[in-house]
Amino acid sequence: MKMEDIAQLAGVSKSAVSLAFSGKPGIGPETRERILQVARENGYLPKAKMSASTEPQTKLLTFLVLANSGIVLEQYYQQPFFREIIHYIEERCRTKGYSLIFSSIDMEFFDRELMALAQERPGGGVVLLGTNLNRGQITDIAGMLGPHLVVLDTCFDTLPVHFVEINNYMGAYQAGAYLCRSGHRNIGYIASNIRIHNFEERQNGFKAALREYELEIMPAQVFSAAPTILSSQRSLKAQLESFLCAGRSLPTAFFCECDYIAISAMKTLTELGYRVPEDASVVGFDNISEAVIVHPELTTVHVEKARLAYHAVDLVIDSIESVQQVKTKMSIDTRLVERHSSRPIA
Repeated sequence: MKMEDIAQLAGVSKSAVSLAFSGKPGIGPETRERILQVARENGYLPKAKMSASTEPQTKLLTFLVLANSGIVLEQYYQQPFFREIIHYIEERCRTKGYSLIFSSIDMEFFDRELMALAQERPGGGVVLLGTNLNRGQITDIAGMLGPHLVVLDTCFDTLPVHFVEINNYMGAYQAGAYLCRSGHRNIGYIASNIRIHNFEERQNGFKAALREYELEIMPAQVFSAAPTILSSQRSLKAQLESFLCAGRSLPTAFFCECDYIAISAMKTLTELGYRVPEDASVVGFDNISEAVIVHPELTTVHVEKARLAYHAVDLVIDSIESVQQVKTKMSIDTRLVERHSSRPIA
């Protein structure tokens, strides 16, 4: 897709598209937002280009993603959690007088595209979506892009890099304690079949809560599911059927490592003839917008997405505008939101 195509879809001129992508003045905020939204929806993610024609007063930040790798899909901007995060990042950038440019790196050409980005934006501020990244990848990116980098939605404590993350351990602990207080003793765990830092922390936090109630997750009651599918999943259905055919009783509650898995689990349980929450409570994590659209509405761990985004933008701007060299690691607490997909044991 070319800029001409974006212009046609947005109903504007090619020059307006150029102004929207560069962050220059000359178009209204509503027009700029419409152009950027059309670009995101069609997978057109322009890289930031610094040139002599860029006006000195134009202040830019780059939102960088390694897409199509693990849980972050190629069209990540349509995934509910990331869509909300992006909205708040854009909002904070506008408030702070910065324009946001989107850039993505194809993992197949990681070194080449990272080098190109570093050359295009030497010393520029970058908010890196770190959800799907490991320690080595973040080390390489930080080494290439320089000090004005903030990694969002993961954390590696020993890396000298700014991080802003969810308190995943706390959130899953809250979910586990809630189920135990509600009288559940036979609890199932539905994990993501793609493992990332966040999910490992959630598993640890959930297990810690159960230990305080002298409970544990039995190995037979740990299931797995894809973390990016909202519909019923054949694999999960087969796992549950095999579990039940072995003469075991269905757990009275399930904790799911994210809302996608929780919504998928509810649909899968319904296909198997079980009612939520009458036969089994379901609790998710993230509190995406779809959590209140499904029936029953999903009990879940609320993530302060606005605060995550605001802190990330503020931190990268502060690193640009000050001489402070000490790195910061922020962990944003969570809270449980009780809705209709869960209930106490009668």
